[in-house]
Amino acid sequence: MLALLSPAKKMDLVSPLPEVAITRPALVEPASRLLKVARKRTRADWAKLMDLSDDLATSTFERFRDLDLDAEGRPALLTFAGDVYQGADVGSWSVDDLTWAQDHLRILSGLYGLLRPLDGIAPYRLEMGTKLANPKGKDLYAFWKPTLAGQIDALADGVVVNLASDEYFSAVDKKALKARVVTPVFQDIKDGKARSLFLFVKRARGAMARWIVQHRITDADRLKEASFDGYTWDEADSTPDRPVFRRPQPPPPGKQKG
Repeated sequence: MLALLSPAKKMDLVSPLPEVAITRPALVEPASRLLKVARKRTRADWAKLMDLSDDLATSTFERFRDLDLDAEGRPALLTFAGDVYQGADVGSWSVDDLTWAQDHLRILSGLYGLLRPLDGIAPYRLEMGTKLANPKGKDLYAFWKPTLAGQIDALADGVVVNLASDEYFSAVDKKALKARVVTPVFQDIKDGKARSLFLFVKRARGAMARWIVQHRITDADRLKEASFDGYTWDEADSTPDRPVFRRPQPPPPGKQKG
């Protein structure tokens, strides 16, 4: 069983860095071809392609200009920040957790394609939905689709737990993917109504990845045992490939009591 996560726009090294061996991303060769395309874009191009401010467009341009894919980099799982990774709370993972995750967790990436948790990466900004024209087509989906399904099938042992966003999982050719795909649904209940709220869903995806890793889950049917951050399995509305997890909706961040 393989779990998939999305990356995050924000990147920040978790400190202190545990004593782990940093690995080289498997898809460096296609990533280097994509990097050559990215380096041809101007600051104005990046501002338009990803709707960035002048400052962010400049930093994106400079990062691609200076990026060295052969440098050791920083472990991917410990570099991405944002809501998903707040939910995963990767700073609390043990070295044993990280080592197990290296074989059972992958991160989809606009630049690197598919990352292991301990693959060394450089800071970058390239969202999977970016319409960056390249030799394979008009966008990153055209670039990565011929590659990712085969990579995932080789690792998944027949089952993928999809904790990635639609934007990123759309880069995987579902028709070519042989593995069974299990996509958990996360909902919060308020006034008797169950809803999927984007902020909470992102954190729940990361929290489920943490639960899978820390409980060493290799059988997707055991996901129904999951209990984290108030979420539990809802048998009535679940199917084997769409398990539903619900909880009472908490107050917005910063407004909790106490």
